Amino acid sequence: MPYAQSGNVKIYYETHGSGPTLALLHGAGGHHAAWWQQTAYFSSAYRVLTMDLRGFGKSDNVADGPDSLDFPGDLLAVMDHAGIARATVLGQSIGAVAALRFAVSHPDRVDAVILAHSLGAINDPQVTPLVAADRAEAEKIPVLDRLLTKEYQSSEPSKTFLFQQMGTFNQATMRDLRNVSTSGPSLDEVVKSKLKLFFLTGERDAVLRPATIRAAQKLIPGSTLTVVPRAPHSMYWEKPELFNMSVHLFLQQIYGAA
Repeated sequence: MPYAQSGNVKIYYETHGSGPTLALLHGAGGHHAAWWQQTAYFSSAYRVLTMDLRGFGKSDNVADGPDSLDFPGDLLAVMDHAGIARATVLGQSIGAVAALRFAVSHPDRVDAVILAHSLGAINDPQVTPLVAADRAEAEKIPVLDRLLTKEYQSSEPSKTFLFQQMGTFNQATMRDLRNVSTSGPSLDEVVKSKLKLFFLTGERDAVLRPATIRAAQKLIPGSTLTVVPRAPHSMYWEKPELFNMSVHLFLQQIYGAA
């Protein structure tokens, strides 16, 4: 089981398959195993990199709570240790914050960026207030209902239970994280980076409205957006076939048919 050293913290990671690398960065309730439905799908054509951000899964915890500003360095340490020169980096929710910060800071290591259900903490006066308003509304809803639809919770009680149990393997929680929504790249920095940027969200995302993501995407030339009908914030878990298909179509634009 490989670990990379990121400063004084050990970061756990796994790789599966071969081909161009797809690096998957989990959200606040997840860890490397949360991507079980993606790893099985994509590892037939790509090298899939999964990892535990510091404080999550098998990675070392941080006494005063993980600083999200350290997450990009964790990814860099993992890629260096695994001998991965470049990757398409996909971040889910807070993982998208790490993905975008990494890409803007290390564009030579990135083929493309996929921001799933997140703007990656883009800092812009037109967009930031919209994100804050969405989060304020989301906080009025029970946490599980923000992430999965009630229909799924009713029809898939076992998978819903497993989804909830995922977070129990983490030492850190969302409340422990520092600098999640601060010090993000400015819209100007993102535009100047000329990254190949793909936004992916669900029509029923209760954490960040599709309209908010669309407003940001329109300000970034060359970026693309897919809104999946009836999909929630944790689409990767509830509707993996639609999530995987959307990501795969984008990867084919980057690497060709696979």
